[in-house]
Amino acid sequence: MSDAIESPCILVCSIDMATGLCHGCGRTRDEIGAWTLMSADDRRAIMDGLPARLDTIEKKPRRETRRQRLARLRMEGGD
Repeated sequence: MSDAIESPCILVCSIDMATGLCHGCGRTRDEIGAWTLMSADDRRAIMDGLPARLDTIEKKPRRETRRQRLARLRMEGGD
C-alpha cells in the first residue's frame, strides 16, 4: 500500500479572485492548506467535483516565457 497522497495540483498556483478557486487545480485556499490533513475519502470527494469547478473559472491567458519571447524575437528578426 502506498502512503503517497493523491493531489490534483498541476503547479499552476494562482487564485481566481472572482471564485476563490485555484486556476490550476480548482481547489480553494482552505482546501489546499488542509489537503494533507484530510482523509482519502474527503480528498476524493473534492477531486470528483474539480472538473465542474474549473469550468466556472475564467481562463487566464498563459504568460509568455523568456524562452518563448526570445524565440519569437528571433523569428521576427529573421534570424
